[in-house]
Amino acid sequence: MRQLGKARALAALVAIAVVVGACGSSATPSASAQSTGPFAIGYSNGGGVGNGFREEQVCTAKAEVAALGTSKISGITVIHRNTDAAGQLSDLRDLIAKNVKAIVFNPNDPDALNPALAEAHKAGIVTVSVDAYVTDPNTWNLYNNQVKYAYLGASWLFKQLGGKGTVWYTRGLAGHPADSDRDIGFKQALKENPGITVVPDVNGVFTGWDPKTATQITNDFISSGQYDKIQGIWASGMGAQIVDAIKAANKKFVPIADADIGAFVKQLLDPADYPGLVGAAVTNTASVGGAGVSMAYKLLTGQTVTPSTGAGRPNTVLLDPQILDNTTDQGKADLQKWISVPGMDPLWPLSLSIPGWTDYNPATVPSSCKGA
Repeated sequence: MRQLGKARALAALVAIAVVVGACGSSATPSASAQSTGPFAIGYSNGGGVGNGFREEQVCTAKAEVAALGTSKISGITVIHRNTDAAGQLSDLRDLIAKNVKAIVFNPNDPDALNPALAEAHKAGIVTVSVDAYVTDPNTWNLYNNQVKYAYLGASWLFKQLGGKGTVWYTRGLAGHPADSDRDIGFKQALKENPGITVVPDVNGVFTGWDPKTATQITNDFISSGQYDKIQGIWASGMGAQIVDAIKAANKKFVPIADADIGAFVKQLLDPADYPGLVGAAVTNTASVGGAGVSMAYKLLTGQTVTPSTGAGRPNTVLLDPQILDNTTDQGKADLQKWISVPGMDPLWPLSLSIPGWTDYNPATVPSSCKGA
């Protein structure tokens, strides 16, 4: 996709729209859910500390709590650390012990957390998984359509190469449901473009969504001489680090597809410092943190939550990604509109709210974590 209409770009600027349609059934909260607050909320993020998406995600959760107010949410307990699935299982149990009424979490694994989630449900606690899904039947899932995210970026990239060439496939956190879904979307586009070769192999290389790791992997890739043999890069949120490493090595840029991270979008709009850089940014809203708190509150108060059509999983709301590139004047103008909120960390995604799911003023998000 080389260009989006102005209306679509403006919609992507403000927020990511929820996929329209419903399965025909509405959700109800757990049988013990209350109709009045205030409610204590628990929040678990089990990885990516320092990663812009994860940091912004936690900040939007705190911003949503502040927007709802103390008459609705009495407070939020956040456990934000790098751990594995077993560690996050323990974190969820710690939140249960604090007698929270809902737990919002970014899962490290789709299945491994189910024992703690079952314990939460037995205790009457509402559970909401954001950014990725879990298989627990009583947990709601709310996340960006990661299959489509990867498919959009990969299809754009392969088209840039005319359907032929070698692409460096860099991924996120091994085992994370979002990364697994992105792999499905990438390989779907790859199947449609048999002239594309992938290195290091079809399973890619993992950055762990860690900026330092992404930079080191790129430096090693360049030093090995392999960079000189590729024609494109598919990134998974670490595009800014990859581009800066290429620039530091004084190498010529190849087309790259990544997420709507502020630093990456600014690179795409800076031909003076990044001459010849051609790229596309796909939206991956970190506002799922705030939206997850909102969903939990809706479920706690008995409000109807409607799942998305075609999600492929029960109790799931999918968010629809959009793509913009810098190959046309219109595309550049639309990318520029994304850079709208002052004070944002350059490693944060640029979409700061989700219509119908977040209540805060987007301009308050950058300051929501200060001093926290």
